[in-house]
Amino acid sequence: MTKPLRLGFAVTGSFCTFSKMLASMEECRRLGYEILPILSGAAASTDTRFGKAEDFIRKMEEISGRPVIRDIPGAEPIGPKNLTDILLVAPCTGNTIAKLAHGITDNAVTMAVKSHLRGGKPVVLAISTNDALSGSAAGIGTLLNRRHYYFVPFGQDDPEKKPNSLVADFSQIPQTLEEALQGRQLQPLLFSEK
Repeated sequence: MTKPLRLGFAVTGSFCTFSKMLASMEECRRLGYEILPILSGAAASTDTRFGKAEDFIRKMEEISGRPVIRDIPGAEPIGPKNLTDILLVAPCTGNTIAKLAHGITDNAVTMAVKSHLRGGKPVVLAISTNDALSGSAAGIGTLLNRRHYYFVPFGQDDPEKKPNSLVADFSQIPQTLEEALQGRQLQPLLFSEK
């Protein structure tokens, strides 16, 4: 009998996608992943019109059966203790993309990625940012060209009102994880909203 795959499920502050994030986490759990939940400081502490931080934390802990990692000391052992087979950042904000592209480690999510990557394991990003085709474009390009990074297919969510915005298709997270575990990027990477 094979052991379940261990998925680090990291969440940053694109609050409008949190309902999709929870549905994706539930789907990953249903597929048999053991989930280690991780939250950035903003995601762990900010109440918004989309919900209260503590409600999201409670739901993540219910789905995963584990306490949420919320700080750098909690995330640092992920690599040294070999706690994850694959790490997903969903949603991944433009701020987080910039930090990852420049090696900045200043919260639980960026530390989790850094720690996980020390073993050369895959990191999957489900981007959600209003400036993907402007300010965040350089960071996205950098990570597209960096080993061990994979992207959930993404596209423009509202080209008329938000022409620089991109969001991942969260329904493709399971397939992206499967491909990344084989060292492949799920294709097509870009999709068009219908």
